[in-house]
This record gives sequence, structure tokens and C-alpha cells, in this order.
Amino acid sequence: MRLLRWFVGKVILFINAITLPKPIQRDNINQHKLDKKTKGLTIYQFEACPFCVKVRRFIRKNNLKINLRDAKNNEIFKSELVNDGGKHKVPCLKIEKPNAKTEWLYESDEIILFLKKIIAS
Repeated sequence: MRLLRWFVGKVILFINAITLPKPIQRDNINQHKLDKKTKGLTIYQFEACPFCVKVRRFIRKNNLKINLRDAKNNEIFKSELVNDGGKHKVPCLKIEKPNAKTEWLYESDEIILFLKKIIAS
């Protein structure tokens, strides 16, 4: 089972690599505004997770500057995800706002919906 999961993960990464979407190009002012909106966002993810790939593709396509953290191979990031977010489940979006409680958002579709709202605002 482990070998099959490894193989499927490599296939997912290969397909992703050859079909990467081109990032949207914005003028510098609008890109800077969007970068400020995404400054406190971090994605905890596994490299070959298909739902994580889905979120990363959305991030790339929309040219979003969001920190990516490998919660599978980095024990510090894994610990942050479990201890602060509450689950060892990915993808997970950590939302840090000044003077507000940090939020943790799970589920790829929910994360993408949240990011779409940021882009639209």
C-alpha cells in the first residue's frame, strides 16, 4: 500500500509539473495590494497530496504570495499544525491578522473559496 501511495504521489506531481498554470499578471500597484492582503497567510501541506496540489495550483494561477510549509517532512511545521491548528490534516490555511485570533481553515474547497474572496475584495 505504501509503494502504491508513493507511486500515485509521483504521478500527481509529474502531471502537475507538466500542466502548471501560468500566473495571472497584474500591474505593480494591484499586485502589491493583493500581496498585503495575503501577508498573514500560510498553507500547511504535503507535497504529493492531491488536495494540496489543487490549492497550490490555485495559488500559482492567481499569483498569490502565500507561505508554504511542509507538514509531512518538517517536524516543526507538523508540530505547529497539530498543536496550534488541532489536526494533522492538510491542506490547512493559517490565517494571522494583526490584533486578532489566529484561524485555521481546513478543506481545499474552503481554502480556495476564502482566497477567492480576498482576490475579489
